[in-house]
Amino acid sequence: MSTAPSVENITLGDLYADPYPAYRRLRMEAPVAWVPAARIHLVTRFDDIIAIERDAGTFPALDLRSLQIKAMGHTLMRKDGEDHKRERALLEPTFRPGTVKNHWEPIFARIADELIDGFAERGEADIFAEFAAPLASRCLMEILGLTNVDWRDLIGWSQSLMDAVGNYGDDPDVWAKGLAASQAIDAALDERIPQLKANPDPSVVSAMANAAEPLTIDQIRANVKVIVGGGLNEPRDATCTALYGLLRNPAQLTQVLADDGRWKDVFEEAVRWVAPIGMYPRRVARTVELGGAILEPDDQIGLVVASACHDETRFEDGHLFDINRKRAPHLAFGSGPHFCLGTWAARKQVGDIAVPNILRRLPNLRLDPDREARLGGWVFRGLLNLPVKWDA
Repeated sequence: MSTAPSVENITLGDLYADPYPAYRRLRMEAPVAWVPAARIHLVTRFDDIIAIERDAGTFPALDLRSLQIKAMGHTLMRKDGEDHKRERALLEPTFRPGTVKNHWEPIFARIADELIDGFAERGEADIFAEFAAPLASRCLMEILGLTNVDWRDLIGWSQSLMDAVGNYGDDPDVWAKGLAASQAIDAALDERIPQLKANPDPSVVSAMANAAEPLTIDQIRANVKVIVGGGLNEPRDATCTALYGLLRNPAQLTQVLADDGRWKDVFEEAVRWVAPIGMYPRRVARTVELGGAILEPDDQIGLVVASACHDETRFEDGHLFDINRKRAPHLAFGSGPHFCLGTWAARKQVGDIAVPNILRRLPNLRLDPDREARLGGWVFRGLLNLPVKWDA
């Protein structure tokens, strides 16, 4: 039986509204703790998460109880060893830095300019709804090869799937919406796969369907769904977080506008400050001591990378957005064999295109003083809106 302390006074509502006070308390008092509201052991310290990711034998990704498997099918994110390596290798060419720069960057830039053109003369907008979300969705359609869907539908499917993956409260309505999204993606793939077999391109679906040893339809469907989730929400939320951080810190905004070399610092600090994927699970395969607690086989643990990105042993004043902090590795993209495949694409889309372009094209961009920006979430966290004004 696990000896991890049970922390009863953390609710899912608390975590959704602002998880960081609870994470700080857990890091200080119970770095490996059973949280009954979430029905999982939460691991909150940076070093413990690194140790887990370096020991797949003790802490495998495969757990058939996984909410991700229930919502999306058996994705490569919940596989280990050769099974994981084979499926990841098929997707890597789509996301290589060279492919991102030479193939995807012009597409990302065109979409960003089209969206900004749509509201630049208005003087006010909700950047979340009118820029970050449609940009992320339209770019993801291209990366996936699912150009036969409406970007608005893709946003809805992504949110429904991510809500299901984070459904630790076991809400039946959330499962129903996740199932409907899953079935809609299956239908879109059934239409698109024959087209991509006839006309291959650098997209994800093309890579999987045209491999020398093609994946099964169930494998393709599952891996597309996991990318629909993270590949839309992550760049959307990183875009909003970066802009929100800069607009709340005018001195830092002045710095980056004067030096194009600082945009990379903005991106890395934004995803560290509010990690878009805040927690992901692992299974315990054998009895092990971690963070002062004994864990037993089949215990479920949640690696709270959002907490690790604020860990006092790594980041001074980690609760603050500061592009001038000493550069240090963060865990917003995970670590080890499951390090996020889309990292280079996100850096290009958000750090090189979305954030710089909107700040350059909208003079005196500022937060709307009459409409409050709101954040929410803990398994996945980000801005829920971002109302702004500028001098049109």
